[in-house]
Amino acid sequence: MDLMRLFMVALILVLCGTETLSGDGTLVLDYYKETCPSVEEVVRLNVEIAVVKEPRMAASLLRLHFHDCFVLGCDASVLLDNNGDMISEKQAGPNLNSLRGFEVIDEIKYILEEACPYTVSCADIIAIAARDAVVSRGGPGWDVLLGRRDSLKASFSGANHFIPAPNSSLETLISNFKQHGLEVGDLVALSGSHTVGKAKCSSFRQRVYDVSAVEHYDPYKRYTTFRRILRSICPKSGRDNEFAPLDFTTPARFDNHYYINLLQGNGLLGSDNVLVTEDHEGVIIEQVWAYASNQKLFFEAFANSMVKMGNINVLTGNEGEIRRKCRFVNS
Repeated sequence: MDLMRLFMVALILVLCGTETLSGDGTLVLDYYKETCPSVEEVVRLNVEIAVVKEPRMAASLLRLHFHDCFVLGCDASVLLDNNGDMISEKQAGPNLNSLRGFEVIDEIKYILEEACPYTVSCADIIAIAARDAVVSRGGPGWDVLLGRRDSLKASFSGANHFIPAPNSSLETLISNFKQHGLEVGDLVALSGSHTVGKAKCSSFRQRVYDVSAVEHYDPYKRYTTFRRILRSICPKSGRDNEFAPLDFTTPARFDNHYYINLLQGNGLLGSDNVLVTEDHEGVIIEQVWAYASNQKLFFEAFANSMVKMGNINVLTGNEGEIRRKCRFVNS
C-alpha cells in the first residue's frame, strides 16, 4: 500500500465510530457521519488527483453517473464486469470503448474498504465523485444525498435502450428523460454537462456530413466555418476515434458557454443542437437564452437537476448490497 493510501486509511480510522445507520428507504445527508465520516473527503481528494493527472477525467466521472442512473437507477450496475450469464453494461453500444473512470472508483473503494469495510456503497461513491468532478472544473457544488445500495445485476439491454444516442431527436430526448421522472427543464439543465469533455468523430460525423442533417441544423448556411473545423477533424470515413471538444470555447472549464455555443449553431452533437432547432414552441430556447446570459442561474438549475437525477430508482434499506469490490457482486 503506498503512502497516500496509508494516509487516507489512517484518517478514516481516526474519525470512524462503530454505530451503523439503519436505512428507512430515503437518502439523507451525512449518512456516513458515524460509520465513515471522511468518505466525502477521500472521494474529493482522489477525484482531484485523477483530474490533475488527466483533466478529461472530470467529464468522464460525470458521464459515469449519468450512464449509471439511466439504466436500472443510480445503483452502480454500470460498474459490474461480465460474470457468468450476466453481460456487463460496459459492453453496450453507448459505453463500449467510451465510458471511463472505473479505475478511479476502484481506487476510492479500495481505500474505503480498508478502513470501513462493507459500509460505503459504490453507488454513493459514483454520486459524490460526479459532484466533485464538476467542482474541480469550476462548476457548482451541491449536497449529495447518500444511502444508496448497490445492485445485484446489470442490464446490457437497458444500457443499449435507455442511454440517449448523440443524434437523438428532441422528441426522443424528452421521452427518454420523462421515463426517468425528469422534466424538460432537467433535460436542458443537464445537457449543460457538455460544457466539458470530448466526443469521438463517430458521434458527430452525421451532424457534419449528412445532407439532411446539415440542412436541419443550419438551414441558412450560417455556420459553415464551424462545420469546416469539424470536417478537418473528422473525415467522411476513418479516424472514428479522433476527438473534438464538446465546447470549443472553454473546453477545460465547467461554465455556461455550452448554451452560448448552441445559440451560435456550434453545438458539437446533433442531440445538442436539437434543443434549439426542434423547439418549435420556443420554451427550451428561452431556457437556453437564460442560461447563456446568466451562469449563476445555470449552475443553480444544474445542481438541482443533478440531485433529482441522483435519486432515480435508488436501492435503500435492505435492498441490494454493499459490494466489497465495485466490479463484482459479493459471493
